[in-house]
Amino acid sequence: MSNMAREILGFILTTSGWVLVSSTLPTDYWKVSSIDGTVITTATFWSNLWKTCVTDSTGISNCKDFPSMLALDGYIQVCRGLMIAAVCLGFFASIFALIGMKCTKIGGPDQTKARIVCLSGITFMCTGLCSLSACSLYAHRITSEFFDPMFVAQKYELGAALFIGWAGSTLCILGGALFCLSLSDGMSSNSSPSDRRAFVNSGASLMSRAMPQSQSSHTRRPPPEYSGTSQHFDKNAYV
Repeated sequence: MSNMAREILGFILTTSGWVLVSSTLPTDYWKVSSIDGTVITTATFWSNLWKTCVTDSTGISNCKDFPSMLALDGYIQVCRGLMIAAVCLGFFASIFALIGMKCTKIGGPDQTKARIVCLSGITFMCTGLCSLSACSLYAHRITSEFFDPMFVAQKYELGAALFIGWAGSTLCILGGALFCLSLSDGMSSNSSPSDRRAFVNSGASLMSRAMPQSQSSHTRRPPPEYSGTSQHFDKNAYV
């Protein structure tokens, strides 16, 4: 796979992952629970990072926003901070990727563009790690409460937002790894022609210096010496 094709594939993966991560922040169903009647579901309880709601069988929802940020549970505050950080990091990483990709006309020489793309890949990987940590922390809290026999309050299950967040985090990490691979290819492709010429020239100069003088003296032959009497011919010598 060429370097440009790898960058395009990495950009598609990271951008798709960032969109998925961003969509999980306002999504309703981070955790969900339902109360079933004899025939139909009578009520559905769901909650996210901002509010908790209940929906009855007629489709009417009654929501209650969390009253105070300082009164929230610690894990919700941490998940909020990680998800907001993931969205912000993904935004800046997308800008770095557009500047550093080979298919764009900005960013300077290829070596500089390769470094910018590598920086974008690292930022996208941090985006995926932040989102992955937030979703995993939230899921751990849900599962620990669900399997705790001493927990008597309403028990919830994993919502669709967590799975979307995990998928987006995976795409961001994979695409960021592809961006980081372009740094080594860009450095080697840019430095290969001049480095090869310099290497050949330096090797030739070293070989010429290391050649002994005896070998060069054998290749040189002195001009022949002729006596003065034998080389002077009269103009009528062959007549």
